[in-house]
Amino acid sequence: MSRLPFKLIRLSMVLIALAGTAVVIFAQDPIPTPDLSMQEILAGIAFRHVDEILEGELNVTNFAADGTAALPITTTIPVACTIVYGTTPAFGKLAVDTTMDGGTHTDHRPLLLDLEPDTMYYFRVQGTDDNGVIYLSEVMTFTTPPLETAENTNLASPELGAQIIGFSSAFGGADLTERWGALSAVDNSPNSAWSSAGDGDDAWIEIQLAGRAQVHRIEYWSRSMPDGTSRVFEFTVTADDGTIYGPFTVPDADQAYAFDVDFETTTIRFDVVSSSGGNTGAVEFAVYGDFID
Repeated sequence: MSRLPFKLIRLSMVLIALAGTAVVIFAQDPIPTPDLSMQEILAGIAFRHVDEILEGELNVTNFAADGTAALPITTTIPVACTIVYGTTPAFGKLAVDTTMDGGTHTDHRPLLLDLEPDTMYYFRVQGTDDNGVIYLSEVMTFTTPPLETAENTNLASPELGAQIIGFSSAFGGADLTERWGALSAVDNSPNSAWSSAGDGDDAWIEIQLAGRAQVHRIEYWSRSMPDGTSRVFEFTVTADDGTIYGPFTVPDADQAYAFDVDFETTTIRFDVVSSSGGNTGAVEFAVYGDFID
């Protein structure tokens, strides 16, 4: 077995005065240590079962027509979480956490991509804590549901000719079609979201419908962050004549909530009124009604 040269390095600090300025130079001074074999390295890694840190059950949810699904996970200690998955026990795909803050944490939202309908997948949950301990689950399976071709009746959807004509901001300066971009608010997927860049109560988005419409109902699904920020508590919508409707109260961020309305418009603007601050936005925003001939 070949050996990998792992050596500890001692940094010796030397001060040199140059034209009255102190310059710090670090010199590398090897400390004699025995080389470690790969077997010795692996022997020093601690592997534990993920059940030791898991809260609740592991369930794949939110299967969407775009081939995505979610596997929400809560752990008792902060870990960096990944999911390996595929159509065989050899996996072949990797899902990482979709939270914005990175690093280790306790609320995890890995997103599974490129799923085929009516197909069985193998998966394993993996996590690493700040001390390098690796937590693993058994290999488990889930089956995606058959493809359903439900008619899209959301007047705010680009599929029906709507266009986003303005928004307050997007996290990381995302373009409309990028992750966290404004189009994620109207893509009919529970696994994506438009996120503002810290707009809090000042977040807004405006949509041009394909034509003049009689609007009967709107739906809104608030996004949220594990630290409790980004939740929208109240919002309003504004028609093209400037009339403001609402405020509408959003009970939680667990699902979309519907609100009955009755007005005509060619544009509709969504404004956050009250929130927990941070990167507010929308998992989904929908407008239902009928186009006026």
